[in-house]
Amino acid sequence: MITKEQFNTEIDLIIANAIREDVGDGDHSSLACIPNATTGKAKLLVKDEGIIAGVEFAKLVFQYVDTDLEIETLINDGDKVKYGDIVFYVSGSSQSILKAERLVLNAMQRMSAIATKTKSFVDLLEGTKTKILDTRKTTPGIRALEKWAVKIGGGENHRFALYDMIMLKDNHIDFAGGIDKAIQKTKEYLIATKRDLKIIVEARDLNEIQQILEAKGVYRILIDNFNYEDTKKAVELIGSECLTESSGGINEDTIRGYAECGVDYISSGALTHSVYNMDLSLKAV
Repeated sequence: MITKEQFNTEIDLIIANAIREDVGDGDHSSLACIPNATTGKAKLLVKDEGIIAGVEFAKLVFQYVDTDLEIETLINDGDKVKYGDIVFYVSGSSQSILKAERLVLNAMQRMSAIATKTKSFVDLLEGTKTKILDTRKTTPGIRALEKWAVKIGGGENHRFALYDMIMLKDNHIDFAGGIDKAIQKTKEYLIATKRDLKIIVEARDLNEIQQILEAKGVYRILIDNFNYEDTKKAVELIGSECLTESSGGINEDTIRGYAECGVDYISSGALTHSVYNMDLSLKAV
């Protein structure tokens, strides 16, 4: 997995690029009608319900725009919110507050939606050993924010990107000439490049699971698009040899059934690619 330093770098890049994109050579709407010395206060107002996420990110944005801005936090990341709740107040330069406004709202609305959906999946898994994972099916350029939101909602992060874990899926296996060759070549590559990366291998049927087990050295087997019956058989076959992960179109209606098959993890792209933003506003007070 990526280090904390790498993650923080991603967040810094997101903020810098988003402000560049949105502000350009200046917020001319504010510059045109608000004197430089004007100060004010605004509140982050909830107009929805769910799990709030992005409070700590918002603080980073405000500090990036203007280190003199002050934030008074009333509700923290991961807390439940309802219509009418005030998450925080921000005070200081009115121009600075408005410069940061859209990035804060865009990020928090999406992060809160992801955290809310993730929490709903976590609740469905209550009482089982199974944990919910995100995927790389994220919005280009803001993956760090979306994976951060999954954590806030109680889920766990899968690999961050292509560089921090080996994941041999069907295309890798087919291009490599089969499971045994794909795994063997991967082991040789890791030795040659002196990399310590965990290996996950996708299985399309029980026969492939047996081949993966015989190859040895795999951290987790991805049991992809199996039905309940075959998932149970796969879990029994794998035993304690490595961890197990179910994936493939699993939703709110089926997630509990797969968890009860005994898998360690369930991964879902829907956590990040199929959410509706939470309705939030930043209003002057």
